Amino acid sequence: MDLHFLRINPASGVPLYLQLVEQIRHAIDICALMPGDQLPGIRTLAQHLVLSPTTIVKAYGELEHEGIIAMRHGAGAFVVDQEQKPKQTRRLKQGQEDVSQLVRKLQKSGIGEAEIRRLFEAEFTSIAQEKGSGG
Repeated sequence: MDLHFLRINPASGVPLYLQLVEQIRHAIDICALMPGDQLPGIRTLAQHLVLSPTTIVKAYGELEHEGIIAMRHGAGAFVVDQEQKPKQTRRLKQGQEDVSQLVRKLQKSGIGEAEIRRLFEAEFTSIAQEKGSGG
């Protein structure tokens, strides 16, 4: 992978990991990095930029927290498809609202928190069993 666009300036006063985060964001914005592209490994990038691997881990962690990259255990870091992110965010938000309404409805009917948790767990178990039996 061509890393020419990544340049760290230790004298800038901006933390090194934030410089890296901003440069990777910028590379994605200008399409130098595309959805699905794999970022360099932590050690490779640390050697290229003459930084501590801890700095790279911190930068990648920040980018992952922001939903810009996805870390896949054993495979590395990949640029996330930002077109998919809003759809996923909307689905999760709607799901959260649906669950909230259901939990409140169950509580109003006199079902306690522990029982509600057990109901959800039982439903997940039931669904898993249906999938396992071909249903």
